[in-house]
Amino acid sequence: MDRKKIYNPESQERTGDRKIFGGDPTGIFELNDIKYQWAYNLWEVMLNNTWFPKEVDMTQDVSDYKRLTEPEKTAYDKVLAQLIFMDSLQTNNLIDNVNPFITSPEINLILVRQAFEEALHSQSYAVMVDSISQNSDEIYQLWRKDMRLKSKNDAIAKVYLELSQNPTDSNIVKAMFANQILEGIYFYSGFTYLYTLARSGKMLGSAQMIRFIQRDEVTHLILFQNMIKSTQKERPELFTKELMSDVYDMFREAVNLEVEWGKYITQGQILGLTDDIIEQYIQYLADDRLKAVGMKKLYNVEHPIKWVDNFSSFNDQKTNFFEGNVANYSKGSLDLDDF
Repeated sequence: MDRKKIYNPESQERTGDRKIFGGDPTGIFELNDIKYQWAYNLWEVMLNNTWFPKEVDMTQDVSDYKRLTEPEKTAYDKVLAQLIFMDSLQTNNLIDNVNPFITSPEINLILVRQAFEEALHSQSYAVMVDSISQNSDEIYQLWRKDMRLKSKNDAIAKVYLELSQNPTDSNIVKAMFANQILEGIYFYSGFTYLYTLARSGKMLGSAQMIRFIQRDEVTHLILFQNMIKSTQKERPELFTKELMSDVYDMFREAVNLEVEWGKYITQGQILGLTDDIIEQYIQYLADDRLKAVGMKKLYNVEHPIKWVDNFSSFNDQKTNFFEGNVANYSKGSLDLDDF
């Protein structure tokens, strides 16, 4: 498969003939004439969610970090190292690896916005590292030095590398699922650990930063779930038994990696996050992501820590849950039923 042309005046493609990939776009963004209305709706939500890392007060975290136990500090550092890798990967992956093959202008628009947000998240982690660490290089080099972390990173990057080396229709579909897995599973052990600290009154600024980041990740997850569902309608012949078997294997591998990672960073030392809870939570997330794209669940487990959903959500809260101050979070509202 060839990359799309950035300027294609010979194209006679009509709006109704557009495809997620494999189309023949002109290269012009005619945003008053779109095929995927859900994409434009999502674009507007993402614009309304605009925020910047320096809005988050990290002052208290500086002293909080010094009072963390050694297991808590180690877990915090490893969580940051993992998040730094994933958002770095995504920024480049979206622009260099995925967007060049996407032939819907309205989705091109969103992917560019998502790449901006991933870069913004990288800045957020830099703010967090600089606020709490006496040696920021140590955290930034963990991806090289911690072999458990490197092994996980290698596995995450594998599907993206396959697309870059062999851009076929099947590999693009797999890359969509890989993005769904990244946005909907791989981030969550780290997020949950930081929320657990905040729930006990520690590292409140860090958790607030993650809360903004996770709100962005929800829109990214919706994007790829809708890209998958639209492709299922447009190109059903691609969803063969072999490809679906590969996708289920991707989900199983993701669950195994994220469960092992969650157990590794917590080491059974974090109150409220037992190994069993971590495993069940990640399995629940995998089932939820599979269900969202019309696939069968693998684990059939209940949500073991429902407090996380309320703790991380802007939608149903009218006050800042860390400070109790009235806050206007209307720009953060997101109704999943719209997508």
